[in-house]
Amino acid sequence: MKLRFVSWILAGFFALLLSGCGYNDFQRLDEQTKSAWSEVLNQYQRRADLVPNIVATVKGEAAFEQDTLTKVVEARARATSIQVTPETLNDPAAFSKFQAAQGELSSALSRLLVVTENYPNLKANQGFQDLRVQLEGTENRITVARNRYIQAVQAYNVLARSFPNNLTAMVFGYKVKPTFSVQNEAQISAPPAVNFEKK
Repeated sequence: MKLRFVSWILAGFFALLLSGCGYNDFQRLDEQTKSAWSEVLNQYQRRADLVPNIVATVKGEAAFEQDTLTKVVEARARATSIQVTPETLNDPAAFSKFQAAQGELSSALSRLLVVTENYPNLKANQGFQDLRVQLEGTENRITVARNRYIQAVQAYNVLARSFPNNLTAMVFGYKVKPTFSVQNEAQISAPPAVNFEKK
């Protein structure tokens, strides 16, 4: 009788333990991070698809700096050459490499758009203006998609690090996922220098 009572108590304890282990939450949040990451990739692909059209339009401007165009084309090639797999989300080194390549493309595109301001014919070109608007819209979509991914990873990582769910994470191998980080944090945290003096 006593053995039966102890077995019922143990069965109840394990049932309670399993109901609060968070396994289903890990499944749900893992899928949310994958979905959010897919949207980030979708927006990066949209930007990569726009770059050849922008470069082709800008090449029409005879005096345009070839060096700037070359850097954009090379940055796009590096960004699109990195194979992104579902494992990329769990590999901080691969994730960082992908993020760096996308950052290079963003930087090259920014320089391209700044330099184009010096070319009135190009600025007046309706095709270029349309592409520029599409690119700016895509950059905004990338920002929104990144923010959603960051929020999804935050929810997942909180679950993976919280007790008792961290025990479930250890048992089933759910590791903390990397999130977006700023490559040049020291540089962007410095206040910009503003000078209103005429030279």
